[in-house]
Amino acid sequence: MPRGKRRAADTISDNMDHGQPKRARTSYTSIPTQQSSRRHIRAEDGFSQKRCLTWFQEYTSPDEPETLGPDGMEKFCEDIGVEPENIVMLVLAYKMGATQMGFFSQQEWLKGLTELDCDSAAKMVVKLDYLRSILNDPNSFKSIYRYAYDFAKDSDQRCMDILTAKAMLQLLLGKHWPLYPQFAQFLEQSKYKAINKDQWCNILEFSRTISIDLSNYDIDGAWPVMLDEFVEWLRLQRSQVTSTTSGSS
Repeated sequence: MPRGKRRAADTISDNMDHGQPKRARTSYTSIPTQQSSRRHIRAEDGFSQKRCLTWFQEYTSPDEPETLGPDGMEKFCEDIGVEPENIVMLVLAYKMGATQMGFFSQQEWLKGLTELDCDSAAKMVVKLDYLRSILNDPNSFKSIYRYAYDFAKDSDQRCMDILTAKAMLQLLLGKHWPLYPQFAQFLEQSKYKAINKDQWCNILEFSRTISIDLSNYDIDGAWPVMLDEFVEWLRLQRSQVTSTTSGSS
């Protein structure tokens, strides 16, 4: 959950691969060394809505007591030992039904953490592996992938800007789609400044169904023009490499 939208686009792709950060300053399974009495609550203790709300208020300000904002988000991530750009934070936001990147409302917090039976940092640390495991289910991953589009784009825009889109694609597909590096390169040199929801959803389907050699790609299929152009571009790149190799041998 980045501090802000622009920070997301700048840092996610540097810090993340699918499910695991490239560098983690804090162990995912450790509880912070500076523990309050709240953190001494045993993970097996029953869920308390009152305790959950008290925990939420540790991350809010008197001016906005029902909104956990970017500063509170950083402190929350520090308390549970997770980088803000970790994909597990996207899964948690999905569980909460959060509507804006970098923010949790009190209602969203209660919804998600009641379902997870979490009312303390200690309990959340225990749940992190479960949250990551949700990504291993193809249907759940598809739901989270689609959720990420509306969650990450600017609420007043119909499409996701290309910088945010590339960062989120790196986060979600970077380690699991063999053609992702080529697709990212294609986007870099393309005319596209934004990605719409139809394109976003079809990128996932393309990554799941089209083989790395493009042999099962149907030019008459119902893919968005963006993906037709990607295939044309990639085939051209490969033919140029083949020609260069043949000419030097």
